[in-house]
Amino acid sequence: MILAATLFFITLFFVIWQPKGLQIGTTAVIGAVLAYLLGVVDFKDILAVTGIVWDATLAFVGIILLSMVLDEIGFFEWCAIKMARLSKGSGNLIFVYSLLLGSFVSALFANDGAALILTPILLAKMKVLKLNAKTIVAFLLAGGFISDSASLPFVFSNLTNIVTADFFHIGFVEYLKNMIIPFIVSVVASILFLWLILRKDIPKKIDITLLNDPNEVLKSKKLFYFSWFFLVLLLTGYIVGDIYKIPVSFFALGGGIVFLWIASVNKSVNFSTIMKTAPWQIVWFSIGLYIVVYGLKNAGLTDYLSLILKDLLQYGDKIAIIGTGFLSAILSAVMNNLPTVMIMDIALKDVPNHTLAFANIVGCNLGPKMTPFGSLATLLWLHVLNKKGVKITFWQYSKFGLLITPPVLLMVLLIGVR
Repeated sequence: MILAATLFFITLFFVIWQPKGLQIGTTAVIGAVLAYLLGVVDFKDILAVTGIVWDATLAFVGIILLSMVLDEIGFFEWCAIKMARLSKGSGNLIFVYSLLLGSFVSALFANDGAALILTPILLAKMKVLKLNAKTIVAFLLAGGFISDSASLPFVFSNLTNIVTADFFHIGFVEYLKNMIIPFIVSVVASILFLWLILRKDIPKKIDITLLNDPNEVLKSKKLFYFSWFFLVLLLTGYIVGDIYKIPVSFFALGGGIVFLWIASVNKSVNFSTIMKTAPWQIVWFSIGLYIVVYGLKNAGLTDYLSLILKDLLQYGDKIAIIGTGFLSAILSAVMNNLPTVMIMDIALKDVPNHTLAFANIVGCNLGPKMTPFGSLATLLWLHVLNKKGVKITFWQYSKFGLLITPPVLLMVLLIGVR
């Protein structure tokens, strides 16, 4: 256990630190190789991990590819400007609408897509609107929070969702039925608590006449209108795929590549440029980190967690749901939500309550907001902001995360998960 835990935390430390540009995928693979050489995992474990995460990883790459193309043609910028104009200059309405836009992007294009793509767009628009530094940070903190708290409704909305759905053989429609209410509760509760905490930094009026006409940012109006049809077609494909037991990645990756090809034929994007800049490091990161995590499973951590979860059931289903959600949340905040979701899924395998798998997802999606290193989306979000000259300190983020996450998480587990 000591060897497995030490190796995991060293790997995670370098993933967060990224010294001299060391990429997260490279770090995770090095950790996986060391885990194998030190006997923490064997070759059968590597095959088992690959079997668990391949669908989630390829689906994630496909969703990001689609997001990158839509970003390139002006889809998200158009949405951001439209959102601002609908507010008619009300600061509070812009705040609420920006969070609703973040929820939309996170749900359909994954939390990491929201962090990577929507954040720089919103930051640029806030600078155009001449908002002060406190207001900009308030909007950014709220947007960063909603990217994870809204990543609940679809299997593809978060890597943690896909891993859990695959592990427990939960279909697309079954997943949506169980998570649509938690999603709605999470979005409403997040917006409410975010507004209560940040309202002092939200101006009453904002001069939206400084923004461009939304149609001016579109590279191709035909492709823009077609993209809405394509998204509906893709969602239909997920439902059909659920009926015939087709992996989510078939539609997510396939859809991303097809839309990229269509956009390149339309001469709106460059096919090779998008493919080169796609987040391929996430593939190696996902497989590598999970192999390292599997060493903790071999060391007995999942058996111990399984005993805790079974004990919680003795106090009733609702206590078990809340306990599971908060246990996942705390572990995610401390050791990142990607390793946590696998450890908790394995621990829940022999626990006789299917609902706890959904409580685990809620905990793993909201819990990481308590620390800057709790989720990959937050790490990407902070990296994007740092490159844009906006620095949010560890303590500044943690104080905000610890203040807002517990009440939102409790509301979702109490009202949403059943």
